[in-house]
Amino acid sequence: MRFTLRQLSYFVAAGETGSVTRAAELVNISQPSVSAAISHLETELGVQIFVRQHAQGLSLTTPGKRLLRAAKESLRAAYELYDVANAAGSIVSGPINVGSFRTFSSLIMPELWRGFISKYPDAQMVVTEGSEAELLEGLRSARIDIALTYQLNLTPDMSFQPLVEMPSYVLLAADHRFAGRSSVRLEELADEPFILLDLPLSRQYFLSMFEQRSITPRIVAETASPSTLRSYVGAGLGFSMLTVRPVNMMAENGRPLAYVELEGNTSPMVMGLACLKDMRRPRIVDAFEAHCREVITADHIPGMRGTDSGPSRVIADEV
Repeated sequence: MRFTLRQLSYFVAAGETGSVTRAAELVNISQPSVSAAISHLETELGVQIFVRQHAQGLSLTTPGKRLLRAAKESLRAAYELYDVANAAGSIVSGPINVGSFRTFSSLIMPELWRGFISKYPDAQMVVTEGSEAELLEGLRSARIDIALTYQLNLTPDMSFQPLVEMPSYVLLAADHRFAGRSSVRLEELADEPFILLDLPLSRQYFLSMFEQRSITPRIVAETASPSTLRSYVGAGLGFSMLTVRPVNMMAENGRPLAYVELEGNTSPMVMGLACLKDMRRPRIVDAFEAHCREVITADHIPGMRGTDSGPSRVIADEV
């Protein structure tokens, strides 16, 4: 071979980001080095990998898409050699791209990330946020190695290791008449304006709660942004529902919030780790899973308050 693994890694970074500039930032190298690696691969392999568009960055050609998948597999296999070599010394090293569900990423991931790289300083961790659907697609395309998400509509090509059950909360402005309650029934809020979290699978989950009770919600706003949703509720524009209750009970606009447990929630969300079944798992992914099991417990979920009725229930190993 007349190309190196380093050149392959530069190509993969450019292919995933669609930009020489962002690729250079990702791998911490100069832009000319990334461009030179791409040009070298195109010359060596005899194919055009990218279409270069000044305004829109880089677009993979059809051969480029196939080469990107093959390059990622080659890099993954190369890092497995380090796994074999380091097994005796219990060393965990190399890159890992962790997917995180958008609504709880800002709460859980900082502590989880910091603890992991403190334990394994040779690990290079990258976090990708997204909706459930975006995370599953990232796993399928091998852009993500493992995803911390909810067990919603998982397809047969995915494995899922549950960690903890998450009760649903009704999100209210702090001056709402129900704000001081420990729990509330959805029927009591049936006539009030509702603000919907508009993420692909979350939307279906929360709307199904109304359907189960034969209630038609009065939707006054829809947003894919949890922070915007909290600010709407804090301003008194309506109520909403979430499965996360942050330690910080303030909305981003400075308004106080109340999180009241939803009565009769027979299908709580299950938070856990999703992986592609047929993907070879490097040792660093197993180490991250073990770290999550250690940090996310019944008594402590990073960035979140415990439940008033007791801790979230940790789930035993199952698939």
